[in-house]
Amino acid sequence: QVQLVESGGGLVQAGGSLRLSCLAPGRIFRSYAMGWFRQAPGKEREFVAAISRTGRIAYAASVKGRFTISRDNAKNSVNLQMNSLKPEDTAIYYCVADPNWPFQASSAAVWGQGTQVTVSS
Repeated sequence: QVQLVESGGGLVQAGGSLRLSCLAPGRIFRSYAMGWFRQAPGKEREFVAAISRTGRIAYAASVKGRFTISRDNAKNSVNLQMNSLKPEDTAIYYCVADPNWPFQASSAAVWGQGTQVTVSS
């Protein structure tokens, strides 16, 4: 069974930075776009950022200018550098592999188990 493995979550103060990483199986990484969704308690899951196989990038308006997504093709990983973090960013962050572009959580998407990001005031 394919599996995406997230790492890098933790607790930071508002204004701080955190870097998330997601390791994917090579077969998935080479074939799918990669991205991140997040879900806060009691709220709907929302799109955060994505990067296609060819380097096209999309960000949610709420994180544009603060978050940066990138691919490391040598390591089959996708990274999310999060700067200027706000309490509103607190959520479980899920790595997602999806064949669709524009990026979406399609029926063919592969999900990681998530990593908790908590931003204190």
